[in-house]
Amino acid sequence: MTRKGASVRQRRVSTELRALRLARGLSCAEVATAIGCSESKISRMETGHRGLYADEVAAILGFLRAPARLRQDLVALVRAGEDRNWHAIHGKLPGNWKNLIDFEGQASALYNYEPLVIPGLAQTADYARTVIRGTDGSLTDGELDALVAVRMSRQMILGRAEVHLLIDEMVLRRCFGDPPMMRAQLLHLAAMADRRTVTVQVVPFDTIAHPGVEGSFLRLDFVDQPSLLYVESRNTSTFLEEEVHLEGARDAWQKLLTLALSPEESVALIAGLAGKSTPSKENSR
Repeated sequence: MTRKGASVRQRRVSTELRALRLARGLSCAEVATAIGCSESKISRMETGHRGLYADEVAAILGFLRAPARLRQDLVALVRAGEDRNWHAIHGKLPGNWKNLIDFEGQASALYNYEPLVIPGLAQTADYARTVIRGTDGSLTDGELDALVAVRMSRQMILGRAEVHLLIDEMVLRRCFGDPPMMRAQLLHLAAMADRRTVTVQVVPFDTIAHPGVEGSFLRLDFVDQPSLLYVESRNTSTFLEEEVHLEGARDAWQKLLTLALSPEESVALIAGLAGKSTPSKENSR
């Protein structure tokens, strides 16, 4: 383990070890007795406060009767070492989405900038379905349903973690699907902004050039672990933990904040656009 804490890969393994133990209804002491180590060692392995070793992880996974594929994947992650970044190339079902949900579930605060679509944490199911279908028309209905379900499951953290969303104004004016669906999405976003733990701000589309033109990013902060930066493109997703990337994201965030409307102004704009998303009587004739 490095001075900063467990690598992003090790944190995934630690999360899985704890989940598997709890699923079996076992205590740290029982696992420790089974593999011949101290209870505190198991606890530190599960919280990322101790380095992980492939043989020890394999022994624990064997005792917990983890599925063979999962055992192979987790041991491989441990053997990958202390690489601070985690890059995944995925197909129709993004491999890093499960990891993202796990990390979001542990985060104390999330900061998400989106220049193209409503952030996943704030999407309605209909909006998510339209966006995902639009990005990959080859998806089967089953694959599409799975992706929508995964995206909706991310929203379970709302109300627990602090969530701050920065959204480019053009996202709000771009109508995905029909006007009623977009209106429902905008109203949902405005309602989310009323939550005590959620802040929504809009970056006006007529602002000067800013760091957001480089694309979306999500920063996750934790109470007792280093922050993570998550970036995603069409077929790849990457977790970054090196300080140079995190510092760049913090700087970009601060610059975007100086350009953004206030939370109150942002909600007023969103609510106003929701009204405009309703077809007029003349247009519906």
